Order: sequence, then C-alpha cells, then structure tokens
Amino acid sequence: MPLFGNTAAPPDATPGPFVRKWTDGFGSLATRCLQVIIVLVVAIGIVYAAATLSVVTIPVLLALIIASAMHPVVSWLRRHGVPSVLATLIVLVGVLIVLGLVGWLIVVAVISQWPDLQKSAVEGFGQLQDFVAHLPFAISDQQVDEAVKGVQGFLTSSQFGSGALAGASATANFLTGLVLMIVVLFFFLKDGPAIWEFLLRPFTGARYERARRVGDRVVQTLGGYVRGTASVAAVDAVGIGVGLAIIGVPLALPLAVVVFITAFIPIVGATAAGILAALVALVANGPVAALIVVGIVVLVNQLEGNLLQPVLMGKTLKLHGLVILIGLTAGTVLAGITGAIISVPLLAAAWGAVQVWDAPGQPALPWRQKRPETAERR
Repeated sequence: MPLFGNTAAPPDATPGPFVRKWTDGFGSLATRCLQVIIVLVVAIGIVYAAATLSVVTIPVLLALIIASAMHPVVSWLRRHGVPSVLATLIVLVGVLIVLGLVGWLIVVAVISQWPDLQKSAVEGFGQLQDFVAHLPFAISDQQVDEAVKGVQGFLTSSQFGSGALAGASATANFLTGLVLMIVVLFFFLKDGPAIWEFLLRPFTGARYERARRVGDRVVQTLGGYVRGTASVAAVDAVGIGVGLAIIGVPLALPLAVVVFITAFIPIVGATAAGILAALVALVANGPVAALIVVGIVVLVNQLEGNLLQPVLMGKTLKLHGLVILIGLTAGTVLAGITGAIISVPLLAAAWGAVQVWDAPGQPALPWRQKRPETAERR
C-alpha cells in the first residue's frame, strides 16, 4: 500500500461507528455549533484588536468614509485636466477648512456668549432652589451645602487629578489620530483605486470580480450616506439655528453646529440635540421659550423624516431601525461618540456588500428572498 496513496474507502464501504456519530443529526448539529464558535472567536478577536488599536483603526475608517464621499469631486477635477496631486490637495484642504471652520464657530460663539449664559445659569439655579423649596418633601439647606461640598471635594481630590491626566492623554491620542487621518485621507484620495487593486492581487476570476463589485458598492454606499446625511444635517442646523436666534436663545450658533454633528447619529442624534437646545432655552429664557424650541425641533425633524431623508438619502440606508439601534449601541460602547457616528455607515456598507455578493443586484444566497414573506400585524 503506498504511503501517500488514495486510501479513501470504496463507495460501498460501511462507515465506522466514529464516522456515524458525526454524520447523524446530533453530529451535524455539533459540527455546525463548532463552526459558529470558531467564527465568533475570530470575530471577537478582530473587534478586540480594532478596539485596542483604536488610535489607528478609527482614523483609517474616518479617512475611508470621507474619501468615499469626496471621490466624485476628485474624479471630476481629474477629468477636467487638473493634475492628480493638485486635485487631491484641493479636496483635502477643502475638507480641513470645513472641519476647522466647524470647530472655530463653536469656540468663538461659546467664548463670546459665555458670560450671558453664565448669568442665566445662576438665575436658573436660583429658580431651581425656589422650586425645590416648595416640593412636597423637604430638602434642607444643609443637604444642599453638603452636596456642594462633595462636588468641591471631588474637584480637589487626587481622583479628579488622575482624571485630568487621563484627559491630557486623550488629547494627545486625539491629535495623533487627527494627523494620521489627514495623512491616510490624502493617500486614499490620491491612490484609493490603486490601493484597492493592490489588495486584490491574490484574487482571480470570479473572486476578483466579486471583490471589485463589493469594493465599488462599499464606496458608493459610504459616499452616498455621508453626502446625503451632510445635506440633511445642514438643513436641520440652519432651521433650528434660525429658530433659536429668533427666540433669542444664547449659543444659537454652537447649538446649530451641535445639531449638524449629531445628525450623523440616526434616531438618537436629533433627540439629543433637541434636548440640549431646550435645556439652554429653559435656563436662559424660561419655560415658554423652551416649549417653543421643542416645537421647532419637532417640526424640523418631521420635515427631515418625511421629505429630506427620502429625497436626499434615497435607498442608501436600507437598514431596520432595530439594527441601527444595536449598531449605535455597539459602536458607542467600543469607541464612544466616534463609534456611534461611524457604526451606521459601516453597517450600511456591509449590507450593501451582501446585496451584490453573487452578482450585480443579486444578494448572497442566504439573504435572498426564497418565498413570499408576509407578517401578520395585529
């Protein structure tokens, strides 16, 4: 018998007891469970590595998302005779100017209106004390003083100092990630298709075509999501900002910028921005102004959901609300606010890749509709 020859059993051979144990119903179930466990372990390892190296992974993902949104602009400039490097620099500088302008507007507006807001906050705190004094249950001045002393003690404690050091470390990580994002964004804008082709070198034939198809769909989905969301966010920010300015709410400009940023967090972002604007109006202008702000926020959100989202976003984001909420929660746990912002476009890109996995317009086999799907509503 050859040592490395074909030793497979003849087709009519009866499998042994060990083989039969793994080919019956429970054996198939055990095999499938083992496969699922291996996949989960690998996925958890990838997520853990990405979270551990968040200073690298988050800037790269942000650069990929921004590059996908700006790719049509770079392509348009190149088609009109602008050299590749110059077109890349023009778009990169434009992106940096917009990001810097957003930060500058927040800082300048807060600095200029901070004294008025501080005065209103003091008055609001006095109103709160009067309100507390007339509650059905008694809260003594001694309890309030003890709470204030507790806050002062925390601010002078070593725990607060260690928190300040952690904040300094976070600032250093932020600056490092910002520089890395700018550099990676430059190369993605300049050589994005060439980088993708280099990564596809191991693939040939049908696998290469699938990888190209998936890559094109991911870039299309990310770009459409960012451009559509930015348009919707700009309309929201202008509408709410103008309403706050008419009412006379302090910090109307930075609040409008916050509305623009939180619009990139679906479902919960608009609610959080509305609550913040209403609280500022309550402290600075009283309950009537706060109710008016709530009405403005609700009106703008209705306009967004019923008109702007369907027109500007189209079919870019075809995800169920439950999937979005779970993705937001997971992204927030792993990477904070940044994770909440990038989790939904990444989920949309992944679902877009599934939709073209087997062919253009043909989803992967497990996700194809195989029968009429009806759900009874009671």
